[in-house]
Amino acid sequence: MMYYLVYGLLFIFSLLPNFILYGIGDFVAFLLYHVFTYRKEVVMENLAIAFPEKSLSEKKAIARKFYRNLVESFMETIIFLSASERRLEKMFQGNLNILNELAGHVSKIQLHTLHQFNWEVLNLAAAPRLRRDFLVVYMPIVNKVVERLFIKLRTRFGTKLISAHHFRRDFQKYQNEGYVLALVADQSPGSAKHAYWLNFFGKPTPFVTGPEKSALFNKTAVVFAEMIRIKRGVYSASYEVLTENADGYPKGEITWRYVRFCEEAIRRAPDNYLWSHRRWKHQYKAAYTNNALELLEED
Repeated sequence: MMYYLVYGLLFIFSLLPNFILYGIGDFVAFLLYHVFTYRKEVVMENLAIAFPEKSLSEKKAIARKFYRNLVESFMETIIFLSASERRLEKMFQGNLNILNELAGHVSKIQLHTLHQFNWEVLNLAAAPRLRRDFLVVYMPIVNKVVERLFIKLRTRFGTKLISAHHFRRDFQKYQNEGYVLALVADQSPGSAKHAYWLNFFGKPTPFVTGPEKSALFNKTAVVFAEMIRIKRGVYSASYEVLTENADGYPKGEITWRYVRFCEEAIRRAPDNYLWSHRRWKHQYKAAYTNNALELLEED
C-alpha cells in the first residue's frame, strides 16, 4: 500500500513543468549546503584530499555546484517516472555508436562507469538503443518501498538489473549470451583486505576487484564511460575502449587504467562527482601488500 501511495505522489510530482521542479531543486540544494549542511564535512574533506592545490574558496565553489547537481539529479530521477522515450532521447544526447559497433563483432562488453551525474540517464537511455541486452549491476536499497521504486524506474525501457549481492547467481543466465554489462566500478569495497589498492588522487584507496575479474573470466571487451553534463537536464557521454578482449591482461592492469580514467574525468568536471560518499574511509595497512597495485605507504 505504501509503495503505491509513494509511487502515485511522485508520478504526479514528475508531471510538473521542468522550471518548477528545478526551482524546487535549487532551493533544496541551498538548504542542504547552507542550513542543514548535509554531509558537508565529508564533501569538504574529500575535496581537500582530491584538490590540495585549490584554495578554500575554489573548493567551496565546487561544493556548492556539487549540491546543486546532486539535487538536480534527484529531481531528474523523479522525472524519469513519467518521461517518454522521446523525452529521454532529448535528455541523453550522447550516441552509443561505439558500443553498437563493438557489439557487431564482440558478443560480451563490460561498461565501467563512475559516480557522475546523472548516471541514471545513461542507464535508461542505453537499453532501447543497444544491439545487446543491457545489464546493470546495482546495490540493493534497505528500504523496500524505495527499492521497488528504483527497480521499476531503472527497468522501464528494458534494462535488466542484477543485484550486487547475488551477482554470481543472477548473472549465470546471461553469461553465455551477448550483453553489455554496466558497472559503477568506483564503489567502496566491503572488504579492504580483498580489494585492489591504488593511489586515487595521491591517497591509497581500495577498489572492488569484481569488475576486472569478470572481464578476465568472460574475456569481454572493456569500455570506460564518462558522463558529461551539457546543460541542465541534458547529458552526453564519452567512451574509451580499453580492449576488445580482456583475456591475458595482468592482474590489476584493468583496474589501474580505470582509476586513471576516473581521475581525469573528475578533474574535467569536479562538481559532477559524488563527493558526499566516504571514498577514503579505509586506511591502508601493510597486510594489504599482496593486493597493492602501486607503491603505497601505511597511514
